[in-house]
Amino acid sequence: MEEREVKFLNIDPILIEEKLKNLGAERVFEKLYKRKVFDYPDLKFDKAGAFIRIRDEGDKITLTFKQRLGAKTRDGTANDEGMEEIEVNVSDFKKTAEFLEKIGLKEKFYEENKRIRYMLDDIEFDIDFWPGLEPYLEIEVPTWERIDDAIKMLGLDPKDKKIFSTYQVYQLKGIDENDYQEITFKRMVKKK
Repeated sequence: MEEREVKFLNIDPILIEEKLKNLGAERVFEKLYKRKVFDYPDLKFDKAGAFIRIRDEGDKITLTFKQRLGAKTRDGTANDEGMEEIEVNVSDFKKTAEFLEKIGLKEKFYEENKRIRYMLDDIEFDIDFWPGLEPYLEIEVPTWERIDDAIKMLGLDPKDKKIFSTYQVYQLKGIDENDYQEITFKRMVKKK
């Protein structure tokens, strides 16, 4: 399934929350996400702009395949066309990681992020905080047409929208996630 989402980088989270509340959006949650990202030893997925992720969301654990669509660059200087996402719920973070390793995948890195989600009708507004990055807004909608509505509601400039992954956001800051074994709010541990 194609994910329909855009990012707005370097936002003021307090201002965005005020705008969302004024629009009548409902604050759904604030969570700390924990994830492990996997690939084959030859980085087959990475070369194709894809990855496998296990994410502990506190109330559920998901296993996801994601692949960039129409990727033009790796470094975030150009927007992709979108992202394919296939996601299933799993019951155990640790055992799912062990399973992936048993079938030949290797853990690339562990990382955390904090997310504050607001909902307005069928639009998800996520304010994301990642170690080493400025906060950004992610807007996810059921159709691309709804993106324009969401952008207009918040008074954002459509030219500033980014269609790419967090990997590219890190690349814009000169950080390659693949160089790290752990990226958390407490520490960023480089691979040996």
